[in-house]
Amino acid sequence: MTTNALFEKLWNEYVERTPSAKKVKHLFESLGDTISNDHVAFRTFDDPRVNIDVLATAFINNGYEYKNDYHFPKKKLYAKHYEHKTNKDAPLVFISQLITSEFSIKTQSIIKNTLNSVNFENINPESLIFSGRLWNLPSYELYTSLLGESEYAAWLYVNGFCANHFTINVNALNSFNSLKEVNTFLKANNFKMNTSGGEIKGNPELYLEQSSILADKIDIEFEEGNKNIPSCYYEFAYRYLKEGTLFKGFIANSADKIFESTDVKL
Repeated sequence: MTTNALFEKLWNEYVERTPSAKKVKHLFESLGDTISNDHVAFRTFDDPRVNIDVLATAFINNGYEYKNDYHFPKKKLYAKHYEHKTNKDAPLVFISQLITSEFSIKTQSIIKNTLNSVNFENINPESLIFSGRLWNLPSYELYTSLLGESEYAAWLYVNGFCANHFTINVNALNSFNSLKEVNTFLKANNFKMNTSGGEIKGNPELYLEQSSILADKIDIEFEEGNKNIPSCYYEFAYRYLKEGTLFKGFIANSADKIFESTDVKL
């Protein structure tokens, strides 16, 4: 699978869970803009069967390489980002994982039992990013238990392995000169922004500004019946020059707040 085909498949699956993303993309395109993807993000557990390194397989096999890592002590997360070795226009890839050992025995048990219910011998690591939820119908009781400790864990338990968000490269837009203008446009079109830590996370001094709309809520079938819960969201990034080239990394403090785009309480 080529890099373009890889991201096209990810996008098609992502918009099925995130109808707002398709609407936003069409809004920008109606202004004459061509959408460029800054990065795609994924979530996983630190279990060796599905950890960051396993989830990165499809990208490593398509010319990507590890560039940097990030720590999120409050959310008990760890992340890495990857860049394509030769194609500077290829989207960045950001993969985070839950540090399960830092949670209660009950939460650890839910995660372990959930993963143990899957026969990973029949799953190609390269296809894991497209796999969604590999286990049986989730339990709403277990979902709410996870929610009490980690919104991230609860989201992953229900949504499984998929693109958590795509990100519009604001620098590549012709109709807007700043992230603030993009946010104003989105709000005028009735999209709700993630305001945790402010509408815009980051600043020019950090070489990166980010914002996001709140995750769509979709009907998910649980053992106890259907429930309406957060799925995925769309992000927007504006990058500044650092030593003559656009900054390519991420800012942990900003990403920490972007994670909350899927929070139930928002």
